[in-house]
Amino acid sequence: MQYRKIEKNGDQLSVLGYGAMRLPTKNGRTDEKRAIEQIRYAIDHGVNYLDTAIMYMNEPLVGRALRDGYREKVKLATKLPPWTVNKEEDLRSTFKVQLENFKISYIDYYMLHGLNRANWNKMLEFNALEFLDEIKKQEKILNAGFSFHGDIDTFKEIIDAYDWDFCMIQYNFLDEKNQAGTEGLEYAASKDIPVIVMEPFRGGNLARNVPEEIQAIWDEAEVKRSPAEWSLRWVLNHPEVTCVLSGMNEEEHIKENIRIADEALPNSLTEDELKLIERVADKYRELMETGCTGCRYCMPCPKGVDIAKCFEVYDSAKLFNTGNIQSKVMYAAGLGVMNDGKPGFASKCTKCGKCEKHCPQELPIMDLLDDVSNEMEGPLTKIIPPIFKAFLSIQSYRNNRKAKNLE
Repeated sequence: MQYRKIEKNGDQLSVLGYGAMRLPTKNGRTDEKRAIEQIRYAIDHGVNYLDTAIMYMNEPLVGRALRDGYREKVKLATKLPPWTVNKEEDLRSTFKVQLENFKISYIDYYMLHGLNRANWNKMLEFNALEFLDEIKKQEKILNAGFSFHGDIDTFKEIIDAYDWDFCMIQYNFLDEKNQAGTEGLEYAASKDIPVIVMEPFRGGNLARNVPEEIQAIWDEAEVKRSPAEWSLRWVLNHPEVTCVLSGMNEEEHIKENIRIADEALPNSLTEDELKLIERVADKYRELMETGCTGCRYCMPCPKGVDIAKCFEVYDSAKLFNTGNIQSKVMYAAGLGVMNDGKPGFASKCTKCGKCEKHCPQELPIMDLLDDVSNEMEGPLTKIIPPIFKAFLSIQSYRNNRKAKNLE
């Protein structure tokens, strides 16, 4: 296992981190025995960064996996969800519950979860940065950071707003210009802020359901590798990346990723290999329904349509053959709730044309939004948001109640 050093705190993090968002299931529920065995296997083979979140609803399980001496072998990371915070005290209540979930006294790496423009402003309103200072001074967290799913300008603003110990971004060979992207990676590195990478396989899609046209390009490579290995090696090729998370829930995937993490040195891909990966990325974009690159020059929309997100979910559904219901649920939740409760659905488009004037690809955005609306919207976009909002309200209430009982 390779390790990359964080100069600010001296930590040596394994280049492969264990992402606990998608643990193995059995009969529709998390298979705890198998999940704990997998986590411990990864730790036994050199993985020392373990990432989860209260929203994944598995912090207690992860805490149990870290018994029997495993807590001392890893750096534990978890996150505070802005969308459940309705007042400043909710920050403290949520954090208190998280410590109790894990049955520990401190968290190594603590993040504000999934920041974008809306919930970043919300965190500022509720003094979240002062809260991070408070719990860090109390040594209840050792490192303060954030994970990110917004635009590059917001990313830079957040980076410059606080003395962050680390950050986490979505990054893969299809997302070089999407969200923080390469520009954000390099900007954080220029500020000596370590970068943890999530979604190296874009939710697993770059490793499975590979179109024939894409596989044909991979097959041209002199050194034969799986699509998953090419994707992981591409991220690890960047010296600015400290650690890359993989949501490993199959034993063979864990073993493969550990092997890759031992071999994939920074700047180790050849020029020909990088050109091959670039061709794959170009072919993926060619196969996408919309042709959107995620640059977000079309944003913001006067009516609040999250154009880039609409196209991302739509393209993924079409290209990667994700289930029709699954895709529509993701669309309804992602566009209806996770953007801080302000719907960004394609159907909100009033065809003002402002977006098309700024699109460098000269895409017919208004027509494409009609396609997205017709394909992705329906009963679920009306049902899912209120259900999910009710779930978040209940969770926030339970956290506050549990926190009071712990006093």
